[in-house]
This record gives sequence, structure tokens and C-alpha cells, in this order.
Amino acid sequence: MAEPRRAEARAWRDALTPAEIERLLTRNDWRGALSIALDWGMVFASLALVAAAPGLLASQQASPLIFALTLLVAIFVIGGRQLGFAVLMHEAAHRTLFASRRLNDFAGNWLCAYPIWADLAPYRNYHLKHHAKNWTAEDPDLGLATKFPVTRASLRRKIVRDLSGRVGWKRVKAVLARDFGPSGSGWKSLRGVVITNAVLLGILVLAGHPELFLVWVAAWFTSNSLATRIRSIAEHNMVPDPTDELRNTRTTLASWWERLLLAPNRVNFHLEHHLLMTVPFYNLPRLHRLLRDRGALDGALIEHGYLGLLRRAGGKAA
Repeated sequence: MAEPRRAEARAWRDALTPAEIERLLTRNDWRGALSIALDWGMVFASLALVAAAPGLLASQQASPLIFALTLLVAIFVIGGRQLGFAVLMHEAAHRTLFASRRLNDFAGNWLCAYPIWADLAPYRNYHLKHHAKNWTAEDPDLGLATKFPVTRASLRRKIVRDLSGRVGWKRVKAVLARDFGPSGSGWKSLRGVVITNAVLLGILVLAGHPELFLVWVAAWFTSNSLATRIRSIAEHNMVPDPTDELRNTRTTLASWWERLLLAPNRVNFHLEHHLLMTVPFYNLPRLHRLLRDRGALDGALIEHGYLGLLRRAGGKAA
């Protein structure tokens, strides 16, 4: 059955005309700029919501429950947007964020990567190798793709480690070891991270709420870790056929709240991204619809929502 399945997988290319592919590959600078602006807009709106919640200021009537709920919502929304910045950095790695390479790399680093302690250049080298060597021994993401399923207790422990900040601290130590290790460039590697986060702190100081910077940091350590884990589980774990390009990568059809918290900037259309990796993220839903309506995704790995996927990820017998 392997050869018919591979032939079926190749047939998706025949479902698209050259003109359609050309339109799908067309970059729209305004869409790229709008996506960056919307992500930052949601970050600042979430911080403003915390600032406005009763209980933050001494002059306000304290309402600890409302403040705690507001803070919780803000942390999860900001963590999702931090993943959104990682997705936009990913777009810049494929040079699909802006048509100009200089603008693409500048925005990909200074507006997306550096604020979340990432760096476009090393990520691009790493990630493009993942596309070229997907599901081979040379795939740098192979270890991430084979971690699940685990037992329910194991998945629960992982989620607790994410939300308690333990995974965030582990990331901090790993990045510092990379930057200050033998092949790192020391403080030079942290320049963009320090500058962008200092700018964010400066904006909050001018707004009269420097303490809100801690919400940004808390989200990076907690909800961002969880959103990143769930995204990783969804993309390549628990696939039925690593040799079949339609069944070794998953698209997850997300609801509005999943898009808000777990699947920003169309990252859930991961199968379509692997089929045509230079399609800008805002065109991936159209690519999905074209292939689906023409039967090219029959038998492909399509999931409806993240909750069922998480149940299977924690469904291994103890």
C-alpha cells in the first residue's frame, strides 16, 4: 500500500494551477505589517486591562478576585502573542514576512524575535534544515516529533512544569549556555534582547506602570511555554506515516479561542506550510480550501481542535 499512498500524496500538486500557485506565493507587505501591529496591539491591550483592573492601584477599591482573573487572562493572551511573534519570526526565516529582504530580516528580528529572546539567523539555518530533512535522521526536530504519546500523568507533569515556570527557567539556562558557550558570541548575542525589552519597559514607565513588565516576563515563563508545547505536539507528533507528506505533518482546524491562545498567525495550517513552505501564512487557509475542495486532502492528517489531540497525547497506557 505504500506506493499508492505516495502517488496519492504527490497528486496534490496537480490540484493547483500555476496561476493559483503564483497568487498563493505573493507576499503582501501590508498584511505582514498588520499582523505585527495586531500582535503588539493585543499585548498592550492585555497590559492595559491589568492596569485598569480594580486592585492594582492603591487609589482603586481592591477587588482581588477580579484582578487575579484579569491577570490570568492577560498572561494567557500575551503568552499566545509571544508564540505569535515566534510564528512571524518563522515567516521571516522563510522570507515571506516582507518582500524586501532587509525589511524582512529587520522586522523579523527587532519586532518579533528579539523581544521573545530569539534570533532570526540561527533559527533560519536550523528551521530550513527541518524542512529539507523532515522525518529523516538529519531532521533537527526529530526528537520533538517522537515524544508523544505519554501517559496522562506524564502529560500532566509537563503542563505543570510549563505553567510553574520551570520549563521557562530551563530555556533561560539553555540560551545562556548557547550564547556564552564556546560557539556563542557572549553579550553580543543578547544585545537585541536587552534593547527591545528595555524599550518595552520604557514604554510602560512612560505610561506610569513599569510593574506591568513583570506580566510580560511571567507570560514568557509560563503560558508561552505551554502554548509552544501544544503547538509542537500538534505539528508532527503521533503521525500515521512518516514517509507520506500528507500524513507526517498535521493541520489543526482551530476555533476562535484556540487561535487566540494556541494558534496565532495561522500556525495551525502546518501541513499546507510543509507542502508549499514559501506561501505566506495569511494565504495558508486559502491553500487549504483549494486542496480540500478538490479532494487533494482526502486521507490527509487533519485534526479538528486541540483538546482531542491533547487527550491522545496523554493516552499512553501506564
